[in-house]
Amino acid sequence: MTPLSASKTKHASHWFILVLLALAQFMVVLDISIVNVALPSIEHAFHLNNSGLQWIITAYTLAFGGFLLLGGRSADYFGRRRTFLAGVTVFALVSLATGLSQSGTWIIITRAVQGLAAAYASPAALSIVLVTYKEGHERNVALSVWGAVASGGAAVGVLLGGIITQYLNWRWNFFINVPVGAFVVLASLKVLDRHESEAERKGLDLPGAISSTGGLMSLVYALTEAPTYGWSSARVLITLITAIALLCFFIVNEFRSKAPLMPLRIFKIRNVSGADGLMVLLSAGLFSVFFFSTLYLQNILHYSPVKTGLDFLIIPIAIALVAVNIPRLIKKIGHKPILIISPLIVSAGLFWVSHIPVNGSFWSNMAPGLIIMGLGMGALFVSVTIAATSGVPSHESGLASGLLNTSQQVGGSIGLAVLTGILTSATSRYLLNLHLKAAPTAYDLSAATVRGFHDGFLIASVFGLIASLLAIFVIRIQKDQHNSSHAEGRSPVSL
Repeated sequence: MTPLSASKTKHASHWFILVLLALAQFMVVLDISIVNVALPSIEHAFHLNNSGLQWIITAYTLAFGGFLLLGGRSADYFGRRRTFLAGVTVFALVSLATGLSQSGTWIIITRAVQGLAAAYASPAALSIVLVTYKEGHERNVALSVWGAVASGGAAVGVLLGGIITQYLNWRWNFFINVPVGAFVVLASLKVLDRHESEAERKGLDLPGAISSTGGLMSLVYALTEAPTYGWSSARVLITLITAIALLCFFIVNEFRSKAPLMPLRIFKIRNVSGADGLMVLLSAGLFSVFFFSTLYLQNILHYSPVKTGLDFLIIPIAIALVAVNIPRLIKKIGHKPILIISPLIVSAGLFWVSHIPVNGSFWSNMAPGLIIMGLGMGALFVSVTIAATSGVPSHESGLASGLLNTSQQVGGSIGLAVLTGILTSATSRYLLNLHLKAAPTAYDLSAATVRGFHDGFLIASVFGLIASLLAIFVIRIQKDQHNSSHAEGRSPVSL
């Protein structure tokens, strides 16, 4: 084989590695939203209330976010390839169990285990990307693909979920992960380098993992139950106190541990701390979009699952249009200006959809706002991924990717819990203000629910404004650079 043909083969291999890792990430992200369109069908099958339906989403995202730090550090300690393969394998097997669920409790538990598996697969995959492509424009282009997949997967999930739910069965939303996961594992065994561990210590901070996950789960549970039982109820207060105690223990433990799960020194890198904080805020608002919008289109406008999914397709199209071009702009002006402007664009889209009427239509009342939001998301997720991973040593790439994913999932879980509470409270207030002497009509209930959507989307739009301020005062301008984290001997990839 000539040197030229060998170089071409190596380039093709790098391309395939990126596609393979993006496919795994797509599957993980897809499972957050693919179930949204199926919620009415699951509700009918298992007779669940709104709280139960929310936990089908939250169980996954919370376990995902809660264990991401452990998954990221496992990739650093035990090898990226090994951790990635284990995560994808378990994810596919548990997806099969989720599809076979026979009760609401069963599906919630298996969704949580799915999230646990995703917490190992996702940071390991991103960590492999970080050590495969050298820092600078090459990595920025690779991360633009990653960012497009991460942000567009949710919207594609709504479409795919709608088609599967309407023409097959809601259970196939989970069965579909089995062949995809098998393909990813088999292909990875052939093309991925072993990526052995680079960290000096091979031990996991289990007290840190248990306290951080338990604290986050307790916090989200309290936020979820507060609208039903009240903030002063014993159930909510005890759970909040437990959450605060566990999270305080986690912070103290990280200072004292010889091999901390989350070395706090990493937050001295301002772009890491700023980007992670920005991701928390934006995810807190964006996770509600698909949950609320799906309920609005199916329960208020009475759209079919497929029609709902097709309408949401405008979001990944808008994301893709921006994501494929944004690396060129980042190369010229850097990622900071984009991190300042893109949250404002997302907020503008959320503000638009906060005015949806009871007797509305998708294309006149929702589509403009979702398109604006998608354009902002395409720029935001690429830029924030670059900011959160630039300047991080290669032996802590798993930690950096785990932190970014943790910020997204934890922010989304907390945001969904808070905004769902706001929706419930606004709906109840609307009905009380009607002073009805008889049971509310179907229109009254729809109007009350839409009022709740108004408040939820409006509050979500405020998160983007705060994120933009965070980008202004915390994120630093950083020129493209080539550091030692790039594995020696790798040829540049023409992405």
